[in-house]
Amino acid sequence: MTAPKIVHDTFTIERTYNASPKRVFAAWADVEAKSKWFGGPSDTWKETERTMDFRVGGQERAGGTFHATGMTTMFAATYLDILDQERIVYAYDMFVNGEKISVSLASIELRATDNGGTHMVVTEQGAYFDSEAYKSHGSRLQGTKGLMERFDASIDEPIGGR
Repeated sequence: MTAPKIVHDTFTIERTYNASPKRVFAAWADVEAKSKWFGGPSDTWKETERTMDFRVGGQERAGGTFHATGMTTMFAATYLDILDQERIVYAYDMFVNGEKISVSLASIELRATDNGGTHMVVTEQGAYFDSEAYKSHGSRLQGTKGLMERFDASIDEPIGGR
């Protein structure tokens, strides 16, 4: 039997916000704030699970079901490094219909800008498994870009009264 092929890839997404590093960090660290942007679009995806223990060694799970197809997704992460308002590093497994489709290392870097805003760099290094559920590693980049668009919009909304 031939072992499944693994595709390795790295991508980086950069954004700059008028919001402070404290506010941008909170959008990643606070479960209520993160639930506003991290998941499928509410018009096509229903959340079925969300847990978050935001500390080194803590775990996060976010899962849901797409209305039209019944396809399920699950994100299962472990936080490896956290430096308040500066960086977050976590490893995660991604599942589709219960099948593991990838393992990734994600790094979030935050740097204060001269005008009090934040420059954010999101880097992901992934091992993407060859499967029917996940044929193209390029779709992870597109999915992450979609999440970042929702993240951008969430920064303009109040986060937990902050």
